[in-house]
Amino acid sequence: MQEFERKQLLERIEREGSTVGAEIPDGISVQGERIDLQSFVFEIKRRETVPRGERERVTQAKKNLRRERLQRKQRLEEADISRDRGEELVETIIGIDRALNALEQLGPANLEDEAKAQETADKKRWMSFLRKALGHEDADSGTGRASRGR
Repeated sequence: MQEFERKQLLERIEREGSTVGAEIPDGISVQGERIDLQSFVFEIKRRETVPRGERERVTQAKKNLRRERLQRKQRLEEADISRDRGEELVETIIGIDRALNALEQLGPANLEDEAKAQETADKKRWMSFLRKALGHEDADSGTGRASRGR
């Protein structure tokens, strides 16, 4: 491959909007392990949030995909490969980017935990309010009537 061809291919993977219309590869070898990438992404995306049992798997998949993308990009930059092999690498890298974009759009993986923490904090504030309103808690000391020695 000529150097100008290599630069053109590298430019394609860095181009903004390169993933528009791109397909997620059906399967891909990531870090030596074969993954049915398209079905994995679609399975996770059809849910509104990442289920608790899947969070670690999704996080690890994203890390592995980023690492694999970097390795393929480095191969494209440095390896003595043909133009056709370079095109294949570009298509795979863009597919990986598409998969990463889809997985990143899921938002924070701990959304359920955040909702539970918010609910718990709301309950604590409500119970504190009720204790104070009913006179079961001294507002200054934070202790209830039973502990004031009456």
